[in-house]
Amino acid sequence: MKASIFYRVAAVLLLFFAVGHTLGFRQSDPGWGVDALLGLMRSIHFDVQGFHRTYWDLFVAAGFSVGLFYLFSAILAWQLGSLPAETLSLMRGTAWAFALCFGAITIVSWKYLFILPIVFSIVITVCLMMAAWLSSK
Repeated sequence: MKASIFYRVAAVLLLFFAVGHTLGFRQSDPGWGVDALLGLMRSIHFDVQGFHRTYWDLFVAAGFSVGLFYLFSAILAWQLGSLPAETLSLMRGTAWAFALCFGAITIVSWKYLFILPIVFSIVITVCLMMAAWLSSK
């Protein structure tokens, strides 16, 4: 197998992950009993570095930031999949840093999240590690 295939699979999964995260992170089920908490997050206002914010603002900013990171990662993976093997072999550090970053995201997902982000993180990490390993040959 070629590294480009693993990068392309990772890119598609990362795009789905970005869309799913961006559309879903603000959703809640009333059965979770978090409506009061979400109301508090929206109602507690504070000033920070000259801006008037709420905890909900910080939550939304973090959620959109993660979605944008996944989108950037999808673009990066797609572009790495387009590079010739000779160029990829020169980019071993980048390839392994990318793979290890998603390995860390997998650990965070396993510890704090639920099945869908765990599965996406595992499969993306495996794809990126396989691509990095094949890139260094």
